[in-house]
Amino acid sequence: MKILLIIPAYNEEENILKTYQKIIDFNKKNKTKYDVIVINDGSTDETSKICHENNIPVIDLIRNLGIGGAVQTGYKYALENNYDIAVQYDGDGQHDVGYVKNIIDPIVNNKANMVIGSRFIKKDSSEFQSSFARRIGIKMISFVIKLKTNKKIYDTTSGFRAADKNVISLFALTYPTEYPEPISTVEVLRHHLKVEEVPVSMKERTKGKSSITSWKQAYYMINVFLSILIIGKRVK
Repeated sequence: MKILLIIPAYNEEENILKTYQKIIDFNKKNKTKYDVIVINDGSTDETSKICHENNIPVIDLIRNLGIGGAVQTGYKYALENNYDIAVQYDGDGQHDVGYVKNIIDPIVNNKANMVIGSRFIKKDSSEFQSSFARRIGIKMISFVIKLKTNKKIYDTTSGFRAADKNVISLFALTYPTEYPEPISTVEVLRHHLKVEEVPVSMKERTKGKSSITSWKQAYYMINVFLSILIIGKRVK
């Protein structure tokens, strides 16, 4: 199967080479063939230069589209190049390539169309589980998603996800620019596609700066609730 890791990157000069090298080393050690495409989302630092100098496959966006636009670019690339599975993978070192197999297995075994790597299915699966305030917000988003779709999603904001060809096609056509993880999950469920979660471990960012600052969190959560609630009924 053709498997692609989509890595959206905005100002990740301190992390992107290390992240890519870990994937290459893992491929060599485990005889896997995970392809990579970095989506450089209009970075103002040396992210693009580092990718080009180190032969890292990269698409340079001419301006910053935000995480939603960057990820959708990756899905368009996956669709155009006929990948069987696309995996969203952070460029900041938080995701562990060793868990990719766990995330893609339900798709390989025809048990799911999209799989979310979750920190919260098993309490001890991940040492890093985000801040207390953000975990409360995630639980609240989970409640709203369950209310809307009758499906319990534990790690609603996880960006470590795998998609089969059906979801690749859907996301290449339309992908939310705001609050992409929870909103896109609701859209997948609305299209009667199956979503599962598997436990993964995530690491705390060691370098660089997260795009989500503390003051944005309350604004983010409120708007996620409203966005989910106004999404139309399930697609027939």
